Amino acid sequence: QVQLVESGGGLVQAGGSLRLSCAASGIIFSVNTMGWYRQAPGKQRELAADITRGGSTNYADSVKGRFTISRDNAKNTVYLQMNSLKPEDTAVYYCNADVRTYYNGNSLLRNYWGQGTQVTVSS
Repeated sequence: QVQLVESGGGLVQAGGSLRLSCAASGIIFSVNTMGWYRQAPGKQRELAADITRGGSTNYADSVKGRFTISRDNAKNTVYLQMNSLKPEDTAVYYCNADVRTYYNGNSLLRNYWGQGTQVTVSS
C-alpha cells in the first residue's frame, strides 16, 4: 500500500507565500511523475504543476512565474512553492503520483492521490 501525505496548506493574505509538501510512503520501487492538482468550490479539479522523475516541469498558465514545483527523489517528496498568491488560487490542493509498487507478487505502476490540503488566500 502506498500513501501520499500532504502538508503546508493554510490561510494567507494576497501577495503572500506558502509551501506545500507531499511525501510518498509504503512499498515503493520508484516514483515517476508527481504533481499538484487543485479544485476550487464549484469547479473541476485542474493541474497546477507536475514534474517528472528527471526534473522536467509543466505548469498551468495561471500559475506560471508564481509557483515552482520541485522534488527530492531520495525522499519521494514533491514540493510546491507558491508566491504572489491571489484569491483565485484558493482551492483544495491534491498531490498526485505515479508509483511503481509491489502487489501480490507483481510489480505494477499505479496512480495515487493525497487527501488534499486547503489553501485559502484572502484579499
